[in-house]
Amino acid sequence: MFLGNFGLQMMSLAVSWDLYQRTKSAVVLGNVGFVQVLPFLLFSLAAGHVADRYNRRDVLNITQVLLLAASLILAFTPGSVAVIYICLFLTATARSFQGPVRMAMIPNVVPPADLRTAITWNSSASEIANVAGPALAGLLLAISDSKSVYFVQCGCALATLGCYALMRPSRPRPVSTEPERLSAFLDGARFVWSNKLILSAISLDMFAVLFGGATALLPIFAVEVLHTDSRGLGWLRAAQPIGAVSMALFTAHRLRIHNAGRILLLAVAGFGVATIGFALSTAFWLSFGMLVLTGAFDNISVVLRHGLVQTETPDRVRGRVLAVNNIFISCSNQLGAVESGWAAALMGTVPSVVFGGLATIAIAATWAAISKPLRHWRH
Repeated sequence: MFLGNFGLQMMSLAVSWDLYQRTKSAVVLGNVGFVQVLPFLLFSLAAGHVADRYNRRDVLNITQVLLLAASLILAFTPGSVAVIYICLFLTATARSFQGPVRMAMIPNVVPPADLRTAITWNSSASEIANVAGPALAGLLLAISDSKSVYFVQCGCALATLGCYALMRPSRPRPVSTEPERLSAFLDGARFVWSNKLILSAISLDMFAVLFGGATALLPIFAVEVLHTDSRGLGWLRAAQPIGAVSMALFTAHRLRIHNAGRILLLAVAGFGVATIGFALSTAFWLSFGMLVLTGAFDNISVVLRHGLVQTETPDRVRGRVLAVNNIFISCSNQLGAVESGWAAALMGTVPSVVFGGLATIAIAATWAAISKPLRHWRH
Protein backbone atom coordinates (compact mmCIF):
# COMPACT_ATOMS: atom_id res chain seq x y z
CA MET A 1 0.00 0.00 0.00
CA PHE A 2 2.72 2.48 1.01
CA LEU A 3 5.04 1.82 -1.93
CA GLY A 4 2.21 1.83 -4.45
CA ASN A 5 0.78 5.12 -3.26
CA PHE A 6 4.27 6.63 -2.87
CA GLY A 7 5.02 5.99 -6.54
CA LEU A 8 1.62 7.20 -7.73
CA GLN A 9 1.99 10.47 -5.82
CA MET A 10 5.40 11.04 -7.39
CA MET A 11 3.96 10.37 -10.83
CA SER A 12 1.00 12.68 -10.18
CA LEU A 13 3.27 15.60 -9.32
CA ALA A 14 5.55 15.01 -12.30
CA VAL A 15 2.58 14.73 -14.65
CA SER A 16 1.01 17.98 -13.44
CA TRP A 17 4.36 19.78 -13.69
CA ASP A 18 4.97 18.46 -17.22
CA LEU A 19 1.51 19.46 -18.39
CA TYR A 20 1.77 22.96 -16.94
CA GLN A 21 5.24 23.54 -18.35
CA ARG A 22 4.09 22.43 -21.81
CA THR A 23 0.74 24.21 -21.99
CA LYS A 24 0.42 26.83 -19.20
CA SER A 25 -3.27 25.91 -19.27
CA ALA A 26 -5.59 25.52 -16.27
CA VAL A 27 -8.01 23.62 -18.51
CA VAL A 28 -5.38 21.03 -19.45
CA LEU A 29 -4.55 20.56 -15.77
CA GLY A 30 -8.22 20.31 -14.87
CA ASN A 31 -8.93 17.76 -17.60
CA VAL A 32 -6.54 15.38 -15.85
CA GLY A 33 -9.42 14.83 -13.46
CA PHE A 34 -11.80 13.91 -16.27
CA VAL A 35 -9.31 11.43 -17.76
CA GLN A 36 -8.93 9.76 -14.36
CA VAL A 37 -12.58 9.72 -13.30
CA LEU A 38 -13.85 8.10 -16.50
CA PRO A 39 -12.48 4.60 -15.66
CA PHE A 40 -14.07 4.77 -12.21
CA LEU A 41 -17.45 5.58 -13.73
CA LEU A 42 -17.07 2.83 -16.34
CA PHE A 43 -15.61 0.02 -14.26
CA SER A 44 -16.26 0.55 -10.53
CA LEU A 45 -19.49 -1.48 -10.33
CA ALA A 46 -17.82 -4.33 -12.19
CA ALA A 47 -14.78 -3.95 -9.90
CA GLY A 48 -16.97 -4.38 -6.82
CA HIS A 49 -18.51 -7.53 -8.30
CA VAL A 50 -15.02 -8.89 -9.04
CA ALA A 51 -13.90 -8.12 -5.47
CA ASP A 52 -16.80 -10.19 -4.06
CA ARG A 53 -16.60 -13.08 -6.53
CA TYR A 54 -12.90 -13.72 -7.18
CA ASN A 55 -9.63 -14.09 -5.31
CA ARG A 56 -8.82 -10.58 -4.15
CA ARG A 57 -5.05 -11.08 -4.10
CA ASP A 58 -5.10 -12.25 -7.73
CA VAL A 59 -7.03 -9.12 -8.71
CA LEU A 60 -4.39 -6.97 -7.03
CA ASN A 61 -1.60 -8.74 -8.90
CA ILE A 62 -3.24 -8.41 -12.32
CA THR A 63 -4.10 -4.74 -11.91
CA GLN A 64 -0.64 -3.94 -10.56
CA VAL A 65 0.84 -5.25 -13.82
CA LEU A 66 -1.31 -2.66 -15.65
CA LEU A 67 0.01 0.08 -13.35
CA LEU A 68 3.57 -1.04 -14.04
CA ALA A 69 2.91 -0.92 -17.78
CA ALA A 70 1.65 2.67 -17.57
CA SER A 71 4.75 3.65 -15.58
CA LEU A 72 7.04 2.11 -18.20
CA ILE A 73 5.29 4.01 -21.00
CA LEU A 74 5.86 7.33 -19.21
CA ALA A 75 9.48 6.46 -18.52
CA PHE A 76 10.43 5.36 -22.03
CA THR A 77 8.31 7.46 -24.42
CA PRO A 78 8.10 11.20 -25.15
CA GLY A 79 5.75 12.77 -22.64
CA SER A 80 3.23 14.45 -24.91
CA VAL A 81 -0.16 15.51 -23.53
CA ALA A 82 -1.83 12.59 -25.34
CA VAL A 83 0.62 10.01 -23.95
CA ILE A 84 0.23 11.39 -20.43
CA TYR A 85 -3.56 11.26 -20.68
CA ILE A 86 -3.45 7.64 -21.94
CA CYS A 87 -1.18 6.57 -19.09
CA LEU A 88 -3.38 8.31 -16.54
CA PHE A 89 -6.40 6.49 -17.98
CA LEU A 90 -4.63 3.12 -17.64
CA THR A 91 -3.54 3.95 -14.10
CA ALA A 92 -7.04 4.99 -13.09
CA THR A 93 -8.48 1.80 -14.63
CA ALA A 94 -6.19 -0.32 -12.45
CA ARG A 95 -6.98 1.75 -9.38
CA SER A 96 -10.73 1.43 -9.98
CA PHE A 97 -10.34 -2.33 -9.46
CA GLN A 98 -7.74 -2.13 -6.70
CA GLY A 99 -9.63 0.26 -4.44
CA PRO A 100 -12.57 -2.00 -3.48
CA VAL A 101 -10.29 -5.04 -3.22
CA ARG A 102 -7.76 -3.43 -0.88
CA MET A 103 -10.38 -2.01 1.47
CA ALA A 104 -12.51 -5.17 1.39
CA MET A 105 -9.48 -7.23 2.46
CA ILE A 106 -8.88 -5.29 5.67
CA PRO A 107 -11.54 -7.19 7.69
CA ASN A 108 -9.99 -10.44 6.40
CA VAL A 109 -6.59 -9.64 7.90
CA VAL A 110 -7.41 -7.96 11.26
CA PRO A 111 -9.74 -8.89 14.16
CA PRO A 112 -13.09 -7.02 14.21
CA ALA A 113 -12.20 -5.21 17.44
CA ASP A 114 -9.15 -3.66 15.75
CA LEU A 115 -10.92 -2.64 12.53
CA ARG A 116 -11.15 1.12 13.17
CA THR A 117 -7.51 1.25 14.29
CA ALA A 118 -6.47 -0.71 11.21
CA ILE A 119 -8.37 1.70 8.96
CA THR A 120 -6.68 4.63 10.68
CA TRP A 121 -3.20 3.16 10.29
CA ASN A 122 -3.95 2.21 6.69
CA SER A 123 -4.93 5.81 6.09
CA SER A 124 -1.78 6.95 7.88
CA ALA A 125 0.49 4.83 5.66
CA SER A 126 -1.25 6.23 2.60
CA GLU A 127 -0.88 9.80 3.81
CA ILE A 128 2.80 9.33 4.71
CA ALA A 129 3.30 8.22 1.12
CA ASN A 130 1.37 11.32 0.05
CA VAL A 131 3.87 13.45 1.98
CA ALA A 132 7.08 11.72 0.91
CA GLY A 133 6.12 11.13 -2.73
CA PRO A 134 5.55 14.77 -3.79
CA ALA A 135 8.50 16.00 -1.71
CA LEU A 136 10.92 13.58 -3.40
CA ALA A 137 9.37 14.19 -6.83
CA GLY A 138 9.80 17.95 -6.40
CA LEU A 139 13.46 17.46 -5.49
CA LEU A 140 14.08 15.18 -8.48
CA LEU A 141 12.38 17.66 -10.81
CA ALA A 142 14.62 20.43 -9.48
CA ILE A 143 17.90 18.53 -9.97
CA SER A 144 16.96 16.41 -13.00
CA ASP A 145 13.77 16.02 -15.03
CA SER A 146 10.44 14.19 -15.01
CA LYS A 147 11.95 11.01 -16.48
CA SER A 148 13.85 10.41 -13.25
CA VAL A 149 10.54 10.55 -11.36
CA TYR A 150 8.93 8.08 -13.75
CA PHE A 151 11.83 5.63 -13.35
CA VAL A 152 11.45 5.71 -9.56
CA GLN A 153 7.70 5.13 -10.03
CA CYS A 154 8.52 2.03 -12.09
CA GLY A 155 10.60 0.68 -9.21
CA CYS A 156 7.80 1.35 -6.73
CA ALA A 157 5.22 -0.34 -8.96
CA LEU A 158 7.42 -3.41 -9.35
CA ALA A 159 8.08 -3.63 -5.59
CA THR A 160 4.35 -3.32 -4.89
CA LEU A 161 3.67 -6.19 -7.28
CA GLY A 162 6.11 -8.31 -5.27
CA CYS A 163 4.38 -7.40 -2.00
CA TYR A 164 0.97 -8.36 -3.38
CA ALA A 165 2.35 -11.70 -4.61
CA LEU A 166 3.64 -12.51 -1.11
CA MET A 167 0.49 -11.45 0.74
CA ARG A 168 -1.41 -14.16 2.65
CA PRO A 169 -4.68 -13.11 4.37
CA SER A 170 -4.80 -14.59 7.88
CA ARG A 171 -8.60 -14.71 7.92
CA PRO A 172 -9.73 -15.80 4.43
CA ARG A 173 -13.22 -14.71 3.51
CA PRO A 174 -15.88 -17.37 2.84
CA VAL A 175 -16.22 -18.40 -0.79
CA SER A 176 -19.23 -16.71 -2.38
CA THR A 177 -22.15 -19.05 -3.06
CA GLU A 178 -24.27 -16.43 -4.82
CA PRO A 179 -25.35 -17.38 -8.34
CA GLU A 180 -23.99 -15.28 -11.19
CA ARG A 181 -26.59 -12.68 -12.17
CA LEU A 182 -26.40 -9.35 -13.93
CA SER A 183 -28.35 -7.56 -11.20
CA ALA A 184 -25.64 -8.49 -8.68
CA PHE A 185 -23.58 -5.61 -10.08
CA LEU A 186 -26.12 -3.22 -8.56
CA ASP A 187 -26.34 -4.84 -5.11
CA GLY A 188 -23.83 -2.36 -3.71
CA ALA A 189 -25.77 0.61 -5.04
CA ARG A 190 -29.02 -0.79 -3.65
CA PHE A 191 -27.43 -1.32 -0.23
CA VAL A 192 -26.06 2.23 -0.13
CA TRP A 193 -29.40 3.69 -1.23
CA SER A 194 -31.24 1.78 1.52
CA ASN A 195 -28.80 2.87 4.24
CA LYS A 196 -29.48 6.59 4.61
CA LEU A 197 -26.60 7.13 7.03
CA ILE A 198 -23.99 5.75 4.61
CA LEU A 199 -25.61 7.58 1.70
CA SER A 200 -25.53 10.87 3.59
CA ALA A 201 -21.91 10.47 4.68
CA ILE A 202 -20.45 9.59 1.30
CA SER A 203 -22.55 12.10 -0.65
CA LEU A 204 -21.50 14.86 1.77
CA ASP A 205 -17.86 14.09 1.09
CA MET A 206 -18.44 13.88 -2.66
CA PHE A 207 -20.07 17.29 -3.04
CA ALA A 208 -17.75 19.00 -0.55
CA VAL A 209 -14.53 17.87 -2.24
CA LEU A 210 -16.07 18.36 -5.69
CA PHE A 211 -16.15 22.11 -5.07
CA GLY A 212 -13.56 22.55 -2.33
CA GLY A 213 -10.44 20.92 -3.77
CA ALA A 214 -7.57 23.05 -5.11
CA THR A 215 -4.95 20.36 -5.75
CA ALA A 216 -5.23 20.51 -9.55
CA LEU A 217 -4.34 24.22 -9.49
CA LEU A 218 -1.28 23.94 -7.25
CA PRO A 219 1.22 24.38 -10.12
CA ILE A 220 -0.45 27.71 -10.96
CA PHE A 221 -0.46 28.84 -7.31
CA ALA A 222 3.19 27.78 -6.93
CA VAL A 223 4.44 29.73 -9.95
CA GLU A 224 2.07 32.68 -10.34
CA VAL A 225 0.90 33.42 -6.77
CA LEU A 226 3.65 32.17 -4.45
CA HIS A 227 6.56 32.57 -6.93
CA THR A 228 8.25 29.29 -6.08
CA ASP A 229 9.67 26.41 -8.14
CA SER A 230 9.16 22.65 -8.44
CA ARG A 231 10.54 22.07 -4.93
CA GLY A 232 8.00 24.50 -3.54
CA LEU A 233 5.29 22.72 -5.51
CA GLY A 234 6.41 19.43 -3.99
CA TRP A 235 6.00 20.82 -0.49
CA LEU A 236 2.62 22.29 -1.32
CA ARG A 237 1.49 18.88 -2.56
CA ALA A 238 2.89 17.32 0.63
CA ALA A 239 1.13 19.79 2.95
CA GLN A 240 -2.30 18.10 2.89
CA PRO A 241 -0.85 14.64 3.62
CA ILE A 242 1.19 16.12 6.48
CA GLY A 243 -2.02 17.41 8.02
CA ALA A 244 -3.73 14.08 7.38
CA VAL A 245 -0.92 12.07 8.99
CA SER A 246 -0.88 14.35 12.03
CA MET A 247 -4.62 13.96 12.48
CA ALA A 248 -4.45 10.20 11.88
CA LEU A 249 -1.81 9.79 14.59
CA PHE A 250 -4.04 11.73 16.97
CA THR A 251 -7.24 9.83 16.20
CA ALA A 252 -5.49 6.43 16.26
CA HIS A 253 -5.05 6.82 20.02
CA ARG A 254 -8.71 7.64 20.67
CA LEU A 255 -10.65 4.54 21.65
CA ARG A 256 -14.03 6.03 20.81
CA ILE A 257 -15.36 9.04 18.91
CA HIS A 258 -18.63 10.43 20.20
CA ASN A 259 -21.06 12.51 18.11
CA ALA A 260 -19.39 11.30 14.91
CA GLY A 261 -21.99 12.95 12.67
CA ARG A 262 -21.45 16.40 14.12
CA ILE A 263 -17.69 15.99 13.99
CA LEU A 264 -17.92 14.97 10.33
CA LEU A 265 -20.04 18.02 9.46
CA LEU A 266 -17.70 20.38 11.34
CA ALA A 267 -14.67 18.81 9.63
CA VAL A 268 -16.18 19.42 6.18
CA ALA A 269 -16.98 23.03 7.09
CA GLY A 270 -13.44 23.46 8.43
CA PHE A 271 -12.09 22.11 5.14
CA GLY A 272 -13.99 24.87 3.34
CA VAL A 273 -12.68 27.60 5.65
CA ALA A 274 -9.07 26.42 5.25
CA THR A 275 -9.52 26.29 1.46
CA ILE A 276 -10.57 29.94 1.44
CA GLY A 277 -7.57 30.81 3.60
CA PHE A 278 -5.26 29.08 1.12
CA ALA A 279 -6.82 30.88 -1.85
CA LEU A 280 -6.36 34.32 -0.28
CA SER A 281 -2.82 33.76 0.97
CA THR A 282 0.18 35.23 -0.83
CA ALA A 283 2.78 33.93 1.68
CA PHE A 284 4.22 30.46 1.18
CA TRP A 285 4.21 29.56 4.88
CA LEU A 286 0.55 30.58 5.29
CA SER A 287 -0.51 28.72 2.15
CA PHE A 288 1.35 25.66 3.39
CA GLY A 289 -0.37 25.92 6.78
CA MET A 290 -3.83 26.23 5.25
CA LEU A 291 -3.20 23.14 3.13
CA VAL A 292 -2.07 21.27 6.25
CA LEU A 293 -5.42 22.14 7.85
CA THR A 294 -7.36 20.92 4.81
CA GLY A 295 -5.52 17.61 5.06
CA ALA A 296 -6.29 17.30 8.78
CA PHE A 297 -9.99 18.00 8.28
CA ASP A 298 -10.14 15.64 5.31
CA ASN A 299 -8.57 12.81 7.31
CA ILE A 300 -11.34 13.06 9.91
CA SER A 301 -13.86 12.60 7.10
CA VAL A 302 -11.94 9.68 5.59
CA VAL A 303 -11.59 7.71 8.83
CA LEU A 304 -15.17 8.24 9.95
CA ARG A 305 -16.61 7.49 6.53
CA HIS A 306 -14.55 4.36 5.87
CA GLY A 307 -15.17 3.09 9.39
CA LEU A 308 -18.90 3.55 8.89
CA VAL A 309 -18.93 1.72 5.55
CA GLN A 310 -16.81 -1.17 6.84
CA THR A 311 -18.80 -1.77 10.02
CA GLU A 312 -22.25 -1.36 8.46
CA THR A 313 -21.63 -3.60 5.42
CA PRO A 314 -21.74 -7.43 5.40
CA ASP A 315 -18.75 -9.15 3.78
CA ARG A 316 -20.83 -10.71 0.99
CA VAL A 317 -21.45 -7.27 -0.57
CA ARG A 318 -18.51 -5.34 0.90
CA GLY A 319 -16.61 -5.15 -2.37
CA ARG A 320 -19.62 -3.82 -4.27
CA VAL A 321 -20.46 -1.27 -1.56
CA LEU A 322 -16.84 -0.10 -1.49
CA ALA A 323 -16.97 0.16 -5.28
CA VAL A 324 -19.92 2.54 -4.98
CA ASN A 325 -17.95 4.45 -2.35
CA ASN A 326 -15.06 4.54 -4.83
CA ILE A 327 -17.32 6.12 -7.45
CA PHE A 328 -18.29 8.85 -5.00
CA ILE A 329 -14.64 9.46 -4.04
CA SER A 330 -13.40 9.50 -7.62
CA CYS A 331 -16.20 11.83 -8.68
CA SER A 332 -15.31 14.25 -5.91
CA ASN A 333 -11.54 14.16 -6.42
CA GLN A 334 -11.25 13.92 -10.19
CA LEU A 335 -14.34 15.83 -11.29
CA GLY A 336 -13.33 18.35 -8.65
CA ALA A 337 -10.10 18.81 -10.59
CA VAL A 338 -12.13 19.36 -13.77
CA GLU A 339 -14.33 21.87 -11.96
CA SER A 340 -11.26 23.65 -10.60
CA GLY A 341 -9.64 23.94 -14.02
CA TRP A 342 -12.70 25.22 -15.83
CA ALA A 343 -13.72 27.56 -12.98
CA ALA A 344 -10.18 29.01 -12.91
CA ALA A 345 -10.34 29.56 -16.66
CA LEU A 346 -13.69 31.35 -16.33
CA MET A 347 -13.29 33.45 -13.19
CA GLY A 348 -9.59 33.39 -12.34
CA THR A 349 -7.52 31.06 -10.17
CA VAL A 350 -7.96 32.72 -6.77
CA PRO A 351 -11.69 33.58 -7.10
CA SER A 352 -12.48 30.04 -8.25
CA VAL A 353 -10.88 28.49 -5.13
CA VAL A 354 -12.60 31.01 -2.85
CA PHE A 355 -15.90 30.09 -4.49
CA GLY A 356 -15.14 26.40 -3.93
CA GLY A 357 -14.47 26.95 -0.23
CA LEU A 358 -17.71 28.88 0.21
CA ALA A 359 -19.60 26.13 -1.62
CA THR A 360 -18.11 23.51 0.70
CA ILE A 361 -19.29 25.40 3.79
CA ALA A 362 -22.76 25.76 2.26
CA ILE A 363 -22.89 22.02 1.50
CA ALA A 364 -21.98 21.12 5.10
CA ALA A 365 -24.73 23.43 6.38
CA THR A 366 -27.25 21.95 3.95
CA TRP A 367 -26.48 18.34 4.92
CA ALA A 368 -26.69 19.29 8.59
CA ALA A 369 -30.18 20.62 7.95
CA ILE A 370 -31.59 17.83 5.76
CA SER A 371 -29.93 14.64 7.05
CA LYS A 372 -31.26 13.59 10.44
CA PRO A 373 -29.40 10.22 10.42
CA LEU A 374 -26.11 12.04 9.92
CA ARG A 375 -26.81 14.63 12.61
CA HIS A 376 -27.62 11.91 15.15
CA TRP A 377 -24.86 9.47 14.22
CA ARG A 378 -22.87 9.04 17.41
CA HIS A 379 -20.15 6.40 16.98
